[in-house]
This record gives sequence, structure tokens and C-alpha cells, in this order.
Amino acid sequence: MSITITIDGNEVEAEAGSTLIDVAADNGVYIPSLCYMRGRECLGTCRVCSVKVNGNMMASCTVKVADGMDVEVDEAESKDMRRALVEINFSEGNHNCPSCEKSGRCELQAVGYEVEMVASRFPYRFPVRKRDHTSKYFFLERDRCIFCQRCVQFVHDEETGKKIFSISKRGTHAQIDIDVELADKMTPEQARKAAEMCPVGCIIEKGLGFNDPMGERKFDVKSIRERALAGEEE
Repeated sequence: MSITITIDGNEVEAEAGSTLIDVAADNGVYIPSLCYMRGRECLGTCRVCSVKVNGNMMASCTVKVADGMDVEVDEAESKDMRRALVEINFSEGNHNCPSCEKSGRCELQAVGYEVEMVASRFPYRFPVRKRDHTSKYFFLERDRCIFCQRCVQFVHDEETGKKIFSISKRGTHAQIDIDVELADKMTPEQARKAAEMCPVGCIIEKGLGFNDPMGERKFDVKSIRERALAGEEE
């Protein structure tokens, strides 16, 4: 059933029950996200896609559109909250973009540009988390993990359905873990897809590194905004 909602004062038509972040993109309105992937189940972990819905701040990847809904994206409080959430991700990890293998391919870096982040308003924690390089295909750079949970939810062993990645411990001690035995059974293509799914430089495919020169990297060629509005999966 077709319904009408308002986004930043403009009426748009959408199918009832569609996800707000997708409806916005389909109508030329970019809402950043670091955990949501179009066509996959909502995770709602990063909250970077927060907008005002009928006056209330909500994560747009969790919202199903309904007739008469009033959405504010380009609004001062919403914009500042999204920027603050991105800044928190930078402050809680070690994201040295110039030296990171994922630079130019990193969604956190790309979203940082889109929300016009300059520096984090929060103190940098510089966590020390042990790297894990024991698997056949991956370097696991834990101090870059933003706990989006994409890898946990969407990367499975195809035979058993068991999860290859998991999160252990709690709070500031939380870390991403890998089942090395299951990971080593992956095909190179499966491993590459898993690494590409990571929005930051936490899951790095061995042997890939800095293969793409500056100017030819993923977000050099097409910005994360352009990709989102085109409906391309990150």
C-alpha cells in the first residue's frame, strides 16, 4: 500500500512498512549508517542513522514508515547527534587513517567526512587490544573494531550455520573473536566478502593491504553518499 510521509518538509510516497533509511535514500536524502546494510536485517547497533520522527529521535534503520510520518534529517540537533556518535567511534578506538590499510575503503572514515567531523569532542581512549593473526585469511586488528556486529550476524559457516565471529567480554573489555577453525574453511571469495563487510580496518584480508592507490580507492571513486543514494550495498 502506498503512503505519504514528509522528509524535511517534502512529501514523498513510499510503500507502507518500508524501512525509513531506504525510503530516504530512494528520494535523494542521505542518512549515514555504520551497521545497517540494505537488504539485510536491521542491527541498530551504531545509531549513526538517528533522525527525528514525529519529534522523537530514532534510529532510521529501525523505523518502518507509516502514513503521515514527519521526518527531520537536515535538522540541527539530529545532525549534531550523528556527528557526536561518529566522534565517539573515533575516540573509543585507534583509528589512524593515514596508516590504516582500509583508508579510502573505510566507512567510518567516509561517514566522518559526510558529517563534517574535524576532531572528536570526547577524550581519546587509545585502547590496547591484542591483535589476532592466527587465521589463514585475516588480520584481526581489534583496536579498530566499532562493534557494529555485521560480521557476527552475517558471516557464518555454510555447512553448519555456526557463527565465525563473536563478541566476548563486556564493557571496555569487550573484543571481537574469530573461530579460526571455521574461518580457515572459508573460500578466498567468502573471506574477501567478510573483510569487505567490515566497515572499518578491523577485519583485514591478508595479502591485500594497500593494493588500491590513492585516487582509485573505493570512496575515492564514488563517495559513501553516492553509493547509499544509488542503493549499492557497502
